[in-house]
Amino acid sequence: MTTHTLPAPLRGLISHDELREAVQQGTVRTVMTVVPDMLGRLKGKRAAALALIERGDEGDGVRVGEACSYILATNADMEPLDGFDLTGWDDGFHDMGINADWEAVRVLPHMPGLALVHCDAVDTDGAPVEVAPRQMLRRQLKRLQELGYETKVAWESEFVLYNGDQPFVNRNSDYDLDFPPRLGDFLGHLEDALPDAGVEVEAVKAEGAPGQLEVTFPKSGVMEACDNHTVYKHVVKHLARRHSLTAVFMAAPVTGIASGLHFNLSLWQGDQPRFAMPSPRALPTEIMSHSIAGLIAAVPHLMPFFAGNTNAYKQYATSHSFAPQFMNWGPDNRGCAIRVTGHGPSSRLEIRIAGADANPYLVAAASLAAIAHGLDARLTPPNPCLGDAYTDDTFAPLPRDLSEALAALRYGHIARDLLGKQLVAHYARAAQAEIDEQQREVTDIERHRLTLA
Repeated sequence: MTTHTLPAPLRGLISHDELREAVQQGTVRTVMTVVPDMLGRLKGKRAAALALIERGDEGDGVRVGEACSYILATNADMEPLDGFDLTGWDDGFHDMGINADWEAVRVLPHMPGLALVHCDAVDTDGAPVEVAPRQMLRRQLKRLQELGYETKVAWESEFVLYNGDQPFVNRNSDYDLDFPPRLGDFLGHLEDALPDAGVEVEAVKAEGAPGQLEVTFPKSGVMEACDNHTVYKHVVKHLARRHSLTAVFMAAPVTGIASGLHFNLSLWQGDQPRFAMPSPRALPTEIMSHSIAGLIAAVPHLMPFFAGNTNAYKQYATSHSFAPQFMNWGPDNRGCAIRVTGHGPSSRLEIRIAGADANPYLVAAASLAAIAHGLDARLTPPNPCLGDAYTDDTFAPLPRDLSEALAALRYGHIARDLLGKQLVAHYARAAQAEIDEQQREVTDIERHRLTLA
């Protein structure tokens, strides 16, 4: 009797050839062609898989669709805004091309019949749209490669899980393992779905704030890590809704609570780790020292890339919240903006500034630009913080609000020197739009405090 072995089901990242075969077999019927917007959200279309594959057969970088250029020139509510050089009402919000990155195709087994491909935005001549987050990161990766370094990174992502308008767990459950059954079911579903979607997970843990969870990821290349992060957030929100829950990635979900997106980074030359130290408290290597100094010098001028909305600055307002308040660094110190951690080949910098809702491509691009600045200028960092990071005022404080951060971005020369005038102008306009929106809104706090005044 003849036996037939069924092919293994596809999971995670796949090749263009594997995608074509899956489409021909009917296991993939729809492909989401996605472009990360300025907030790091996946925007795009659900394309008929067969037609997409036929376009893809034409080669790498082929255009697989178009999208309104306002997805890279808008606010959180997707309102068309003027004031961007990229597009606006003066040109009718023209289309831009969408080119598939065939190295970034994946299936989503938790959504049967669906695949996803990350794409790059291009103009009418086929040139990259420079303000697109993936292109911004690509330029900074090239800059570090020109200096002789490769980068390995890993994210630590926090979010709060809500049941209705209340945190799913109403107490500090940091490091707890005895989860309520419903939460255990959600986490089990998430831990199955993420690797199946090509997003490997290192660990999942309960955090200190009510309902707060943290997901950590193994180190990888930078673009892969950022692409994975956008898929991770998409999966988390999708599965939370299926469990009748809400996943909230706000930097300050409630007063006094901070949710962060921590960026772990190390530099390598070939297989040689250039940050390697016997312990976090050892003297940093020369390359690490220059990197720390570059971050301390440049990040205060790049803050809208780490905290791009008004809520994000409230994470810095509460002392001892595990979000930093000063632009400081220290060995294995979770109160610092830059924590030196790990040992041996795992030695790394943990950049703890970004809020949970930050765009990973922008965080990575700004961090790499700052590090390249430190390496190029051979900068020397100040002495480390060896005590309470919230009382050591020898370091400059982080900006109090988005207006202060915008002024440093817009009027200082460092951001323009590192990123270029075009990028600074584009993201400064986005920050100004956020400030203008918040200034117009009457808040619940104002109504509560001033109604009887």
